[in-house]
Amino acid sequence: MSGVRATADRAGTRRAPGRFRLRRPWRLAAEAGALLIAATVAFPLYWMVLSAFKPAGEVQSTRPLPWTLDPSLDAFRRVFQQQDFGRYFLNSLFVAGVVVVVSALIAFLAATAVTRFRFRFRTTLLVMFLVAQMVPVEALTIPLFFLLRDVGTAVPGIGLNTLGALILPHLAFSLPFAIWMLRGFVRAVPAAVEEAAAIDGASRARFLWQILFPLVFPGLVATSVFSFISTWNDFLFAKSFIISATENSTLPMAMLVFFKPDENDWGGIMAASTVMTIPVLVFFVLVQRRLVSGLGGAVKD
Repeated sequence: MSGVRATADRAGTRRAPGRFRLRRPWRLAAEAGALLIAATVAFPLYWMVLSAFKPAGEVQSTRPLPWTLDPSLDAFRRVFQQQDFGRYFLNSLFVAGVVVVVSALIAFLAATAVTRFRFRFRTTLLVMFLVAQMVPVEALTIPLFFLLRDVGTAVPGIGLNTLGALILPHLAFSLPFAIWMLRGFVRAVPAAVEEAAAIDGASRARFLWQILFPLVFPGLVATSVFSFISTWNDFLFAKSFIISATENSTLPMAMLVFFKPDENDWGGIMAASTVMTIPVLVFFVLVQRRLVSGLGGAVKD
């Protein structure tokens, strides 16, 4: 009996290299395809950073090269020497930070409410969340302009030419997606967890913040990334709602200085774009692990 088993083991050992040779080309093809896609996605970022470090003559050359032998920081000097550039940076950081924190808290409470409680028009409310995501932002810009103008006369601080005029619209557009995504994370937490917490004497508020909140935190991170990116890169609302109070402008508005009627300063544009990309990369690095687990569905029964 042992001899038969040994013979089978040797046969399996002899067949293993054949299976490996059959799978290896497919694996190499998949890896090559992944590298090709990654290079295609990363090439625009590489070209942006490269153009930011190129001298003006190389940037405007009719035969651009994918490298430079004479890197220069002149474009970055022009960016940081721009008047109020630091203020624009802080304005963008403040608006994006407020939107991320407030939308995460509201979305968490709203997702818990529509998942754990039964009430009238609950399904209708969820459908409205989806419909809100289908409406183009450009179609709502003009109505939002008049709404903020009228609200600003009654409530100072959130009207036109204020940072509140940028925070409120981004909250309105971030919440439907965040609520719909967090709804799946809250639903994935078994009801038995809440029942066990209640048996142990935990109140509903304690269960909400000390048990449920840590479990759905990866989902909050994933939604926060999308909220941060959309708010940080916003140009339409900043251009439409900040009219005369230039001190309340955000970083994308600072790039308009480099667009000139006669000739655009492409080196300055690429340098400013590189500076704008750094906070997003830092944010990604800080939340990378939570983001991966959030997108993959970290909460399990």
